Amino acid sequence: MTGEKHLTPLGVAALGLLAERPMHPYEMYQLLIHRREDRLVKVKPGTLYHTVGRLAAADLVKAVGTEREGNRPERTTYAILPAGREALEARLKELLGRPAAEYPSFPQAVAEAHNLPAAVVLELLGTRMEALAARLAELAADVQGAQAKGVPEQYWLELLYQQAMTEAELAWIRQLSADIAAGALPWRLAETFNTTASTEP
Repeated sequence: MTGEKHLTPLGVAALGLLAERPMHPYEMYQLLIHRREDRLVKVKPGTLYHTVGRLAAADLVKAVGTEREGNRPERTTYAILPAGREALEARLKELLGRPAAEYPSFPQAVAEAHNLPAAVVLELLGTRMEALAARLAELAADVQGAQAKGVPEQYWLELLYQQAMTEAELAWIRQLSADIAAGALPWRLAETFNTTASTEP
């Protein structure tokens, strides 16, 4: 990992934390969980320690000291290096400014949904809307939790983004369902093809 192109999502999160102040990986882990960034990246202590080690090997961060509390193992504190700040900034600029060439599964399912009967599609979309509504409730609870803990809004902007995207998807699916149910959207029912094997006379 020699530059921003090779930064994993967890690497970006780790550099972002160390850009605030030096800290040890376990403290970083606790802060990621506190800010609910585990919704964005898979966060496990062992993986985070490994990621920080890779950042250090790439000369993006460096160890600046160790501390020990009681009988606990020593904890190494890391600080971000200028190269780490440059890599973080370059990666963030890329992520913010360029839509990623992602291949999400739901748009493909929508594109091929005409292969299912309208009634089945409506039932499945109903199930998805229930899940999205539950997701919105979870996000609202997370926002309230962050506010109650006094976490500055800049650290949970992604919750507001996820709320907006989920609300937009829910509204779109509701309209699609209404159009299908009302017959406003032509729908080719899935056909059943009966094939019979030909036999030699």
